[in-house]
Amino acid sequence: MSFELASFQLVLPELVLAVGAMALLMLGAFRGPAMTRTIIFGAAVLLVVTAVLILMLPEGRHTAFNDSFVVDDFARYLKVLALVGGLGTLILSIEFLSDPSRHIFEYAILVLLSSLGMMVLISAGDLILLYLGLELMSLALYVVATSHRDNIRSNEAGLKYFVLGALSSGMLLYGISLIYGFTGTINFAVLARVASSGGGNIGLVFGLVFLLAGLCFKISAVPFHMWTPDVYEGAPTPVTAFFASAPKVAALAVFVRVTITAFPNAFDHWRQIVVFVAVASMALGSFAGIGQKNSKRLMAYSSIGHMGFALVGLVSNSQEGTQGVLVYIAIYVAMTLGSFAVILSMKRKGRNVEKISDFAGLSRTNPMVAFIFAMLLFSLAGVPPLAGFFAKWYVFAAAMKSGLVALSVIGVLTSVIGAFYYLAVVKTMYFDEPLEKLDPVRMELRAVLAVAGLANILFFIYPTPLVDMANAAAKSLF
Repeated sequence: MSFELASFQLVLPELVLAVGAMALLMLGAFRGPAMTRTIIFGAAVLLVVTAVLILMLPEGRHTAFNDSFVVDDFARYLKVLALVGGLGTLILSIEFLSDPSRHIFEYAILVLLSSLGMMVLISAGDLILLYLGLELMSLALYVVATSHRDNIRSNEAGLKYFVLGALSSGMLLYGISLIYGFTGTINFAVLARVASSGGGNIGLVFGLVFLLAGLCFKISAVPFHMWTPDVYEGAPTPVTAFFASAPKVAALAVFVRVTITAFPNAFDHWRQIVVFVAVASMALGSFAGIGQKNSKRLMAYSSIGHMGFALVGLVSNSQEGTQGVLVYIAIYVAMTLGSFAVILSMKRKGRNVEKISDFAGLSRTNPMVAFIFAMLLFSLAGVPPLAGFFAKWYVFAAAMKSGLVALSVIGVLTSVIGAFYYLAVVKTMYFDEPLEKLDPVRMELRAVLAVAGLANILFFIYPTPLVDMANAAAKSLF
C-alpha cells in the first residue's frame, strides 16, 4: 500500500490535470460553451497543477510504476515550462474564442489534455510510456488545429498535421519494436546497461534511427519539418502559438532524456544523427525564412532553426551542454509567446492581418508594441545583450568545449544569415510608411507581451535563477 501511495503521490500533478480536464468537460456539457468561464477554469487548473508540481512533490529523483515514470529536477523544470506554454496559450486565446462563431468549449479541454500528455512524456522512463504520452499530446493537437471549423485553412492544417503525425508515430513505434526486439527491454535504465554490455548491434541502431526520426517530427527538425509552415499558417494563431511553444518543450525533453539516459553508450551512433539534424535545421531555418511574406510562416521557419540551435548543446553529450539546451528552450518559449502576442494584436477593423508588410510604420502608430517586438526579434536573432544571445552562447560554448568547433562555426554563420529576416521586419516597422491604423491592443495581449518582452530584455541583469535551475535539471540526468 505504501508503494502505491508513493507512486500516486509522484503522479499527483497529472491526476489533478486529468480531473480538471474532466471537470471542465462536464461543465461544458451541462452549462454550455461560456467562453470566459472555460478559459478561466482551464487557466486555474494549470496554475494549480504548477503549484502542486513545485510545492508538493518530494525533492530528488524518484520513480513510480516499476521505473516507467520518473520524477526528477529535469522533469520538474520542463513540466513547469510546458505548463507556462499552455497557460500562455489560453490567455492568448481569449479574443479568438470571444467571437460567437468560435464558441468551442472543448478548446480549453484539448489544451489541458495535450498538456497532460506533455507531462507524461517528460516523465517517461520507458518506451511504452513515451509513446502513450506522445500520442495523448498529439491527438489533442490534431483536433485543436481544426478548432476554427468554418475556416478551410484550419481544417486543412489539422488534416496535414494528422496525416504526417500518424506517419511519424508509425516510424517511432517501429523503432520501439526494433529496440525491444533486439534488447528484450523497454526501460531506459536497462537499455543503457544492455548497450554497454555489447548489446549495441545493428538492429538496435536501426531502432534508434526510427525512434529519433519520430521525435524529430515533433520538434520540427529537418528533414521532418515539412508540416510546420503550412500548419502554422493555417491553424488559428493562438493554436500556432501553442504548437510553437509547449509541445516543443515536451518533445525536446524526451529527445534529451532518451539519448542521455537510455543510449549513453550509443553516443557515436546518435551523435551523427543529431549533428546532421542540427546543421540541416539551422541552415533551412535561416535560408528558407528569407523569402517569407507571412508572419506565421516566418515564425515556422524560425522555430525550425531554433530547434537546430538547441540540438547543438545536446551533441556535446555533457552536463554543460544539456544545461545549455534547457536554458535555450526556456528563453525560446518566452520569445515565441511574446512574438505571437504581437501577431495576434495586429488587427485592422476587427480582422487579423498576418502579412509582414502589415507591420509597416508600426513604430509610429504603436511605438511601445513596435519596440518590444523589435527587442524580441533581436533576441530571436541572437543580438547581445538580449536573452536570445545568451541562449546561443550556452549551447555554442558547450559545443566548443567538447571540440565541436566546426558545428559551432556553422551555428554562428547560420545565425547571422537568419538575422536578415528578423531585421527585415524591424526595418518594415521603423522605416516604411505606416498603413491604415491598427485596432487597439487588448489587455491580455499587452500582459503577455510585457512579461515576455521584459524577460528577454532584462535576462542579462539577473540570469542566475534560470541558469541554476537548468543546471540542477541537467545534473539530475548525469
